[in-house]
Amino acid sequence: MVRALLIRGMLAGAIAGLLAFGFARAFGEPPLDRAIAFESQAEATAPHDHDHDHGHNHRADAQPTELVSRSVQAGIGLFTGVVVHATALGGLFALVFAVANGRVARARPREMAALLGAAGFVAVFLVPALKYPGSPPAVGEPGTIGLRSALFFALLIVSLLATIGAAALRRHLAERVDRWDAGLVSTAAWVAIIGIAYWILPAIDEVPAGFPADVLWEFRRAAFGVQAVLWASMALVFGVLVERMAVRR
Repeated sequence: MVRALLIRGMLAGAIAGLLAFGFARAFGEPPLDRAIAFESQAEATAPHDHDHDHGHNHRADAQPTELVSRSVQAGIGLFTGVVVHATALGGLFALVFAVANGRVARARPREMAALLGAAGFVAVFLVPALKYPGSPPAVGEPGTIGLRSALFFALLIVSLLATIGAAALRRHLAERVDRWDAGLVSTAAWVAIIGIAYWILPAIDEVPAGFPADVLWEFRRAAFGVQAVLWASMALVFGVLVERMAVRR
């Protein structure tokens, strides 16, 4: 049973990855190209230090050599990264479904998959992204990459633990009080934990002066859309596949 779910989860993830790739290609690449152009222009116009010891100047137009061309990054590189990531995520989604189905809530497979998809989108992407949103090139100091990554993953872990704890609390309370009341209490507990985490963890704002606000907004909106397409399509496709499997059995 778990093997059958895992196969269907990976298939659903691969299909979702194809859809997410199409969305990223159409809506994510244009603002990314504009951000790269801004970064290149800023580097070209920035003052360069002179090497007095050797009696020569650094060339202002010297640019680092790209190991992978931009067309490859936006094409096969993006495709491979998104689809492989989505396929692996689909496998994890299937394992979580196998554990949660019939335990977290009484629902049909399609409804359970939709519920897990919504919870996964909120816990894995939305909660960390609202505090530490993704940024295009030229946004963020190179020296703080480690700190920003650590803060993001710390908030991600808190979000996952809070979501799992809220589900367990709801199940525990549902045996003693009304299910609606159990849902309200567990949701309030989840909101309180996330709010405390938001308050404790420091904010980071490293948008450089002059960076176009519309580019930043379009990039982050595209990132939101990619994740929404990924989670929604994966949950819907997986729910259909699992429900058909149950009907055949």
